[in-house]
Amino acid sequence: MYTAIGYAAQSATAPLAPMTFNRRSPRPDDVAIDILYCGVCHSDIHQARNEWGIAVYPLMPGHEIVGKVTEVGANVTRHKVGDLVGVGCMVDSCRHCEACAADLEQYCLEGPTLTYATPDRIDGTNTMGGYSSSIVVSEHFVVRIPEKLDLAAAAPILCAGITTYSPLKHYGVKAGDKVGVLGMGGLGHMGIKFAKAMGAEVTLFTRSASKAEEARRQGADHVIVSTDADQMKAAAGHFDFLLDTIPVQHDLNPYLETLRFDGVHILVGLIEPVDPALHAANLVMKRRVLAGSLIGGIAETQEVLDFCAEHNISCDIEMLDIKNINEAYSRMIAGDVKYRFVIDMATLKA
Repeated sequence: MYTAIGYAAQSATAPLAPMTFNRRSPRPDDVAIDILYCGVCHSDIHQARNEWGIAVYPLMPGHEIVGKVTEVGANVTRHKVGDLVGVGCMVDSCRHCEACAADLEQYCLEGPTLTYATPDRIDGTNTMGGYSSSIVVSEHFVVRIPEKLDLAAAAPILCAGITTYSPLKHYGVKAGDKVGVLGMGGLGHMGIKFAKAMGAEVTLFTRSASKAEEARRQGADHVIVSTDADQMKAAAGHFDFLLDTIPVQHDLNPYLETLRFDGVHILVGLIEPVDPALHAANLVMKRRVLAGSLIGGIAETQEVLDFCAEHNISCDIEMLDIKNINEAYSRMIAGDVKYRFVIDMATLKA
């Protein structure tokens, strides 16, 4: 076993604090990784505070992990000691169901093993995430970090990146399509970059007119202030796709009305229950689709990293000393980060 250190929550009301724990020795198909950087996702807060009701403690968050391979199991062929690699939101799945066979491990019919707070499929221990010095993961769930990418800025691609890339790719966004992105946080600013790189005409929907200049810096062609009734009315029937990254409940109906017939509104945030109620006519009368999407499979996660390297795309980040993680959570809730915190694990080891 490995002795590791990290920051964990001991209960839903406790702040994250240092903790020493054990990592397993590598199994034959495992890769041991020295963690260099770990992104901070809003879902880390939801889990640490048990806002989804599924947390187990101690809970060590972190699923945007970049590091260096330190040891490999006897059967490992994809990675070697010294490789720069990443681990995203999953560390295992059943690997034999229909979804897993289609490289869609996130939809594993038996349920994927998440990077933290999920029982390991072999020994039953709860997984511990990337706010730590090291991690041991099956090689199938470890991806290669392209040389061209900045390591710290690459970390959020493993969640924020794949979460926005996957639905745009799945629903066939192409050159000339009109794509609206709802919200410009950690996910939204990546959605703008991806849609633009795919050749789409990109519009940001925001409640704040002050974000217009920043949106254009990220690559948006247009900005619509969603609280402006005239702007929303003028956009009626205009868009082919809407990528909805807003993480809280909001009225979907005004946005659906901006879609053309056969348009697709894609949710990537857990805003359940939908409130206010959805007007079925906004779907039925124009054959519009309201869809959802969850991260992406491992093959597609490698694909988005390679896409980012090819198109010079990275996440806008603010580096974080891990001792300030609780303050960072407060700032994230207040929307005071552009656009993703990334923990420098040297600060943990120091």
